[in-house]
Amino acid sequence: MVKLGTASMPMDTLSGVLKSIRLEGAVFLDAEFSAPWCMRGKYGMTSIQEQLAGAEHVVLFHFLTQGACRVRLVEGHEVIEVGAGDLILFPRDDRHLMGSDLHLAPVEADRLIDAATAVAADPDFVPIRYGGGGATTRFVCGYLACSRSLCRPLLEALPRLLRIPIGEGQSAGLLRDLLRIGVRESAAARPGAQSILAKLAELMFVEALRSHVEALPPEGQGWLAALRDVQIGRALALLHETPERAWTVDNLACEVAMSRSVLAKRFASLVGESPMRYLVRWRLALAARALRSGGDEISRIAERSGYETEAAFSRAFKREFGVPPARWRDQQAA
Repeated sequence: MVKLGTASMPMDTLSGVLKSIRLEGAVFLDAEFSAPWCMRGKYGMTSIQEQLAGAEHVVLFHFLTQGACRVRLVEGHEVIEVGAGDLILFPRDDRHLMGSDLHLAPVEADRLIDAATAVAADPDFVPIRYGGGGATTRFVCGYLACSRSLCRPLLEALPRLLRIPIGEGQSAGLLRDLLRIGVRESAAARPGAQSILAKLAELMFVEALRSHVEALPPEGQGWLAALRDVQIGRALALLHETPERAWTVDNLACEVAMSRSVLAKRFASLVGESPMRYLVRWRLALAARALRSGGDEISRIAERSGYETEAAFSRAFKREFGVPPARWRDQQAA
């Protein structure tokens, strides 16, 4: 696991940035399959959609607690072998196959989930059971809701299918405990459960990403690789922590003890865009969240986003999201 605060992940940059793109809700399910079996999964199950109503984007994962199976994307060819202690993450909610034999005709996950929910005897626990009675594989399914615009840098940095070996250490035990709590809270649907689940999901997600970031090659590029760079990671953290500040490349370079030219070049090389372009997109993502939550007038959101006029803000927002702020807010409300 990454020891945040070390040179490989300065000043807890990952956790700091993830706080600003926090997850909004979660649902956890407990599943047990016996060989032979094959399942086709994707977010979209009726009972799950009801619990995450209004979610802008959903990240899907499976954490294996027992046994082993194979996984591949429906539209892909690479087959991944996974076992107990492995977390399989689908950041863009791609349709996928899981099973002891991926050549079998797959059962749809939504049918299994809706059937299990309808006949559950224990209101605190809804188990999913399926298969031919052979070797057993158990895993926890998770559905994590988030803002697509706020999570854009992270979602674009992750592959469509990601296996993260959590292992057997202290962090793995913590993750298993969190998932067990998540399963029971999801099933019970008690008052306050959504708040608890969102916090559990954040903890679980950070633990998984720490493992993934630590395993990245030193020469890697992209947003997650940038977080590992002492100075560029700090620059990203500053932009996320205080986006309202009147940032320039000069004062950002001063804050992270770099020359202006070196910062601009290294930031663009790792992140894929200039510091100021990144800041503009981040401010607009925060503005989109403010618009979605209602409340504030567009003129105030424009001011907080660093625009002197509402007209300038509207033009920039339309370039990023395709529609003006007022229409975007109406679409989200609908």
